[in-house]
Amino acid sequence: MTKTLEDMSLEELWQLFPIVLTSHQDCWKDWYSEEAAALKQLLPAGTKVHHIGSTAVPGIRAKPIVDILACLPMAAEFPACRRVLEKTGWICMSQSDSRMSFNKGYTDTGFADRVFHLHLRLPGDE
Repeated sequence: MTKTLEDMSLEELWQLFPIVLTSHQDCWKDWYSEEAAALKQLLPAGTKVHHIGSTAVPGIRAKPIVDILACLPMAAEFPACRRVLEKTGWICMSQSDSRMSFNKGYTDTGFADRVFHLHLRLPGDE
């Protein structure tokens, strides 16, 4: 029986999700574009979505994890966004009064084909 991610030790998680650098992949921009389009349907109108991190820079080695920054238009929408994102497969990894971080593509057996980190921010915290 496979353990759930929540039941794994930190050591087990590091083995399951090693940090690996790869050559730049042109598909990363497409993965971002597809996920950004989906996020724009889920998040409030006026949310700004950006491809950030090393996968956004052609020609450099990177972890094959697409980082996305989403800046909400209003602070009042912050709690509702968490509920919507979690219902669509995003896992909330951390939350403070002004920031939330989500992962997608982490499974009980390792990385999925596409892996994302979403950095949700409030206005002025880009």
